[in-house]
Formats: sequence, C-alpha cells, structure tokens
Amino acid sequence: MISPILLEEDVSLDLVTKGKQSALSKIGIRIARRAGLDEQMVLRGLFDRERRGSTGIGRGVAIPHALLDMISLPVSSLTRLTPPIDFDSPDDEPVDLIHTVLWPRAAILDFLPALSQTCRLLRESRVREGLRQARSADEVVSVLFGTWSFPAISTKSQESCAGNNVDIRAFGNA
Repeated sequence: MISPILLEEDVSLDLVTKGKQSALSKIGIRIARRAGLDEQMVLRGLFDRERRGSTGIGRGVAIPHALLDMISLPVSSLTRLTPPIDFDSPDDEPVDLIHTVLWPRAAILDFLPALSQTCRLLRESRVREGLRQARSADEVVSVLFGTWSFPAISTKSQESCAGNNVDIRAFGNA
C-alpha cells in the first residue's frame, strides 16, 4: 500500500542523522509538517511504538509506524539515510532506508495487510537497490510504482515480515 499514500514530496534522499532517535525526530517532524499534523503527537506515536521493539526489518530497512486517532487517511514518507545508522534490526545491519507510516486507528483492519505488502516490497533486493541508486524523488517513486522492471512480488498470505521484529500484537496499541 505504498503507492496510494506516497508522493514525490514525501521522499527525502540522503538525510544525515546522528542515530535512531535523531532520524525518527527529523522524519517525524517532516511528515507532520507535510500532513499538517501536530509534531508532538506524531513523534509520541513513533517513539512509543519504537520503545515496544525495533521496527527495523533487516537488510538495511526500517518501517517505523504509528496508529493515530486524529487522522482519517494514511500518511507516509520514504527516507534514505547517509550514512546508514544502527536501528536495532534483527540482522544487525545498519539501516539506510526508512519507510514511515502513520495510519488512522479507525482503519486498523486495513493496516496489517498494508504493512505486510510494504514489507514484502521492501524485502525485494531489486527494489532496495533501486531505492539506494535513485538520484531523485521521481526515481524513488518510479521504483516503488513499478515503472522500473523488477520481478513480481509474492502475494502468499503466509509471507510477511515474520522473524523481523514486526510484532502483530503491538499493532493494537501502536
């Protein structure tokens, strides 16, 4: 579900941060401003979720997210970091690709399928490499929307971010 909620304006390339807290703060403030949301509410949601366990899924990717009462539509951003940072990922690889998602709590039933689809997409090596090589937000959106040639993504319902610290039980309180 990246495509309907990610625009070129939501892409940030080569953001420099001092670590996980710094990255979440910079990204949270930027996404809040772009969406006209209260910065503190967004930061609180992202940090509260991250305290329950890392949203790093491995292979240099993290998907910080929060379920919020005050929004009616999903909001997202994609950030590429330079240099990569420690994100407490299950594979201990530093993270350079961060897809942040704010989701309306009222639409929680749609959240898990969307998160699963996002995980599958970002676990595809050709997608990750395309995002890492992109020179503009337009190229990032092209990679994500499939205008570049890469293989179809598996849609097996069993496939998810399992084994990558994505705890489904946490979503009820995210």
